[in-house]
Amino acid sequence: MMGLTPEQDRSEIAFFDVETTVPTRTRQGFALLEFGAILVCPRKLVELHSYSTLVRPADLSLISSLSVRCNGINRDAVVSAPTFADIADKVYDILHGRIWAGHNILRFDCARIREAFAGIGRPPPEPKGTIDSLALLTERFGRRAGDMKMATLATYFGLGQQTHRSLDDVRMNLEVLKYCATVLFLESSLPDIFTENHWFSPTRTTRSRSAQKSSPEAESPNMNTPSSDFELENAPKSSPTDERVGENHPILFPLTSCTEEVISNAVARDTAQSDPFDMSLLGNEMNTDILIPDTTMEENARSQNFDVSSLEGCSGYGGFLGPDEVSVSDIHVSLVPFYRGSQRIKLSYKNVHLQLFSHLKVRFGISSKFVDHAGRPRLSFVVDVPPSLCKVLDACDGIAQKLLTDSGSCSEWRPVVTRKNGFFNHPTARLQIPTVVHGDTAHHATEIYQKDASGTLQKLVFSEFDAEEVKLLFNPGIFVDAFFSLDPYDYQLNAGIRLVAKKLIINS
Repeated sequence: MMGLTPEQDRSEIAFFDVETTVPTRTRQGFALLEFGAILVCPRKLVELHSYSTLVRPADLSLISSLSVRCNGINRDAVVSAPTFADIADKVYDILHGRIWAGHNILRFDCARIREAFAGIGRPPPEPKGTIDSLALLTERFGRRAGDMKMATLATYFGLGQQTHRSLDDVRMNLEVLKYCATVLFLESSLPDIFTENHWFSPTRTTRSRSAQKSSPEAESPNMNTPSSDFELENAPKSSPTDERVGENHPILFPLTSCTEEVISNAVARDTAQSDPFDMSLLGNEMNTDILIPDTTMEENARSQNFDVSSLEGCSGYGGFLGPDEVSVSDIHVSLVPFYRGSQRIKLSYKNVHLQLFSHLKVRFGISSKFVDHAGRPRLSFVVDVPPSLCKVLDACDGIAQKLLTDSGSCSEWRPVVTRKNGFFNHPTARLQIPTVVHGDTAHHATEIYQKDASGTLQKLVFSEFDAEEVKLLFNPGIFVDAFFSLDPYDYQLNAGIRLVAKKLIINS
């Protein structure tokens, strides 16, 4: 292990990873089980120093069978390990004042470090910059590499199996970055050849970035401040620490090569160019993706094949079941191939894709807080869930979550039905209105109708994607007949079931 001189020990990039317990109860929190880090030369991206240690939590009972299944760290392994207080000085020295790097660190690892220091009554270390490879590579590489989990990326590049141990995962993270950077460099060097592939476009510019360039007043959405009751009711579950991480530590620059010049330019952030290999333009967009769980790749893959033919038929109800028609014992889950070698969970009822319809009351109107990769709002609204529908959705949640856990995923499961403290008699769920894109044109993929007092249906036709026009239709208190599919997802360490509206009938 190479020592570091005082002059150089703040200039290295600190790649780090933590392993933790997996909470089995609401508000239980995480406990650190392992910390691993390597210090990397920013000029050559070579390892200069490494440190790894197991950590004994204050409460060993937090190490559940689910935790052991995720990372293999059991009670016997940590019973003689140091506590976090014992290693806090070392961790602080490695991280403080350096550039932090890792996969999904802004949403997870940074928060866990802050919590660990708060737990012993000490101020946490502060980075001078952060590089979250999950957001970075999702934007630049994700269209070809599935769900962008480290295990998926490692499989894509043939780097072996992820061990879910801190130091191994850190080294794998660095190797994945090098491979991705190499591929992107080759693509930018030979654009005429690589543009023949559908997954690469050297001139690709997202709508959000174009808007920012054309309008000085355009700002990135504030993801920490809910702007309405809807956002307060449905904001992603996170601790105050998670929010501070996203707010105080924006992504300052990405790794794009092994040269000192590129690193220096990225830190300065004032030399951004239109070069397709220059990732430094992505800072604001990546923070948006990190703070708001995004299912861009999953929804894009589905929307390209969106088929509403199943909505036609007898009175428009073909293929959809009312909650009272569903026997919970006949609901089944399975893993099916999804995207570039990945798998997803599928819910079925008597061997047919499970889709439901129900008469629902709108609790909170359309929210446009969530955005897609092109800056378009992801429209959704919240409805009250009647008991019969609750029973079906809770059953789907239970069996889907069990399959996810048994498959080895460590993602946090988000229940489809939300029950807030003090509102247990008023469970709610969120209905998504997906978007389908054809070329440069986006449209609402959900069929939307209005029904007058006589029962006559009128189909609403939108010439283009218009979030404001849709917002006017779904006011709190109105009733809708909703036809929706149940689409499980597992993305960026968050998993659950999304209710995707295929057809909505607004009752006068």
